Amino acid sequence: YVIANIPTAPERGAHNAVESYRLAKDGTIATTFTFRDGSFDGPEKVMRPRGFVRDSTSNAVWGMQFVWPIKAEYLIAHVDPQYTETIIARSRRDYVWIMARTPQIPEPDYARLVQKVAELGYDTSRLERVPQRW
Repeated sequence: YVIANIPTAPERGAHNAVESYRLAKDGTIATTFTFRDGSFDGPEKVMRPRGFVRDSTSNAVWGMQFVWPIKAEYLIAHVDPQYTETIIARSRRDYVWIMARTPQIPEPDYARLVQKVAELGYDTSRLERVPQRW
């Protein structure tokens, strides 16, 4: 579940945003990103970008391809030991995503993750919560 982000243009106004990953047989990451556009009752949007691991030592640097041949930088900046939360960042500090395995997280956890985003060099005033209602 996307808890908060500095959204890309297609994500603005997203509700119930969820991103899932699956390792494909060819070694790429099959990704599915779904959300409701503009409201909880808005039309469902689905994107299926493909992830390419660029650093096989850490597996934390990906190229995410939404449109061929462009592979946008996708940095796995934080994953907790239980794999329940993550922060996806970019070195340009233009976009960021806080994600979790649950649609809501406790406020202290959210505050801690926002602090991590700040420590990565982001302007957290640009961070937007993604409405989640299931």
